[in-house]
Amino acid sequence: MIPWYVPDFPSRPRFPVTCLKGEVFDVAIDLRRTSPTFLRWHAVHLGADNHRTLAIPEGFAHGFQTLTDNCELIYLHTAAYHPEAEAGLNALDPRIAINWPRPVSEISVRDRQHALLDDGYTGIRVT
Repeated sequence: MIPWYVPDFPSRPRFPVTCLKGEVFDVAIDLRRTSPTFLRWHAVHLGADNHRTLAIPEGFAHGFQTLTDNCELIYLHTAAYHPEAEAGLNALDPRIAINWPRPVSEISVRDRQHALLDDGYTGIRVT
């Protein structure tokens, strides 16, 4: 799953992500409707060995793929979590076309139910 916060919800957090144990391929997808990088993704390897952090800005979706067993991540959100405001993207959506480093083999039942983006998807408004 690649979660993001629904348009016009009062609080869409921004957050840094750090991998404390193991290694992950961490992805941010731009959902801002007026952005020149709309629906483009950026990814970095985060791991306990490289001590990198990825900042996820407002208006971006976030997802990751574990590259080792027993990974531990920490997120520091700028706003309280509101489950009713969360939505998700399909990790295998061809419109986004994330180049995952490994085949995507394990996806939860909930995450498999996220629809692919259609041509009518216009992104979210960030103020």
